[in-house]
Amino acid sequence: MKILGIEFAPFNIPLERRLQTAAVLYWTLQFLAEGFGGLFFMIYLLFTKYYYIPLLYLPWYVYDYKTPYQNGRWSDWARRMKVWKYLSAYFPVRLVKTVDLDPKRNYIFGCHPHGVMCAGAFCNFATDATNFSEVFPGIRPLLMILNGQFLFPLHREYFLLSGARGCSKDSLEWALSKMGTGNAPVVVIGGAIEALEAHPGTFTLKLQQRKGFVKTSLKFGVPLVPVISFGENDIFSQVANPAGSWLRWFQDRLVRVLGFSTPMFSGRGVFNYTIGILPFRRPITTVVGKPIEVERSAAPSQEQIDDLHKRYVEALRELFDTNKDKYGHGIKEMIIE
Repeated sequence: MKILGIEFAPFNIPLERRLQTAAVLYWTLQFLAEGFGGLFFMIYLLFTKYYYIPLLYLPWYVYDYKTPYQNGRWSDWARRMKVWKYLSAYFPVRLVKTVDLDPKRNYIFGCHPHGVMCAGAFCNFATDATNFSEVFPGIRPLLMILNGQFLFPLHREYFLLSGARGCSKDSLEWALSKMGTGNAPVVVIGGAIEALEAHPGTFTLKLQQRKGFVKTSLKFGVPLVPVISFGENDIFSQVANPAGSWLRWFQDRLVRVLGFSTPMFSGRGVFNYTIGILPFRRPITTVVGKPIEVERSAAPSQEQIDDLHKRYVEALRELFDTNKDKYGHGIKEMIIE
């Protein structure tokens, strides 16, 4: 049913789909508002009779500050909550394995593209909604996210249970050297700036100058694993922001100041298919490629870094070309900047 150009959802939608929509609403609000919501809630409590709650929480916050960059926390219960199954089924998100991974080794997953909200990376690596633990037995995916996420009270505790870690050099090196084997830190290489390239029907990556993960791979002799989430850029629309436009100029400067990007995106609503903040129901297929073997070098030279980066880009292109016809929804070209 359409009213004033807005297509509304019918009343007789199956309960399963309603639950999926509820799950994606929960996840979207969590992504957009939970951090500041938790912060403002704790500030509010300071001016109520429950003022002692944030005062008691503060020593824990200080004591636990380094946890996201060291051993982190991991909860199978939190990763397997039913809500994540509904979230994954909403799009749906699918995980595809190309080769087995050895649980006696560590790996670095390079995940592409960022998209607006990293739906594929979250469902596959921060939850067990797509049965990662069965597809890759013995491997623990450690999704590395913006450090700022762990500054927010309450929100940080919740996110830590997924196994997520702060995205920093020290955090990555800790995971590879002090947490045993079977660890796979997942780095969304393009970062915040790549979210500004997340337009439906496109596949543009910010990768040419991103070499820190390559250097760490060489330093510890850890294989690099290219990962592509086909369909990630299709779940939201975004206002056109080509390079050189005033909007892009403004967004680029906000990234430098704030550390995160501000894509002007839109999707669907809870009860309509035309406008809102929820992602569209469009499939996301995450393909985990073949590991790139790396010879360890405690102090890698720039030549070694550049060579491995070149090999990684070639492997990523091969993974894209091999799977684009099957999962790419008509996208034929991957642009690397």
